[in-house]
Amino acid sequence: MKHLIFQTNNTWTGTLLRWTVGIVFIPHGLQKTLGLFGGMGWDGTMKFFTENLQLPYMVASTVILVEFLGSISLLLGWATRFWALSFIGLLIGIMFSSHLDNGFFMNWLGTQKGEGCQFDILAIGIVVTLLMEGGGKLSVDRWVFTKNILKKEL
Repeated sequence: MKHLIFQTNNTWTGTLLRWTVGIVFIPHGLQKTLGLFGGMGWDGTMKFFTENLQLPYMVASTVILVEFLGSISLLLGWATRFWALSFIGLLIGIMFSSHLDNGFFMNWLGTQKGEGCQFDILAIGIVVTLLMEGGGKLSVDRWVFTKNILKKEL
């Protein structure tokens, strides 16, 4: 089973897509974990998620960890398929809990009560492609798989 997580096509597609997701989401993860980029840090984010959004503690912490650890892992290409699946769950959860009620479009002009689901759908398409493609070139996954590090499990 582990070999499926690390298996990847040797293309630039996976590389470009995982770097895109990693670059877009790492600032969000850093806001939530370390309070960078104007974020609330772990404690403030957990309080907001559990008290204001009424998320269970495990869901709130999973959101933070996926955005932080998942972004770093995607930038490195480590367990790309696992993190792609994690981001699919994250984005579907965000879309249904926070964005779908606001319609389709993002709130570029501040005229809506919140963000629509446009970005969520776009990002889901990217991570679904990563789930199928794998981490691609320049990924830890590619190195692990080609070096047969998991040979005993294959």
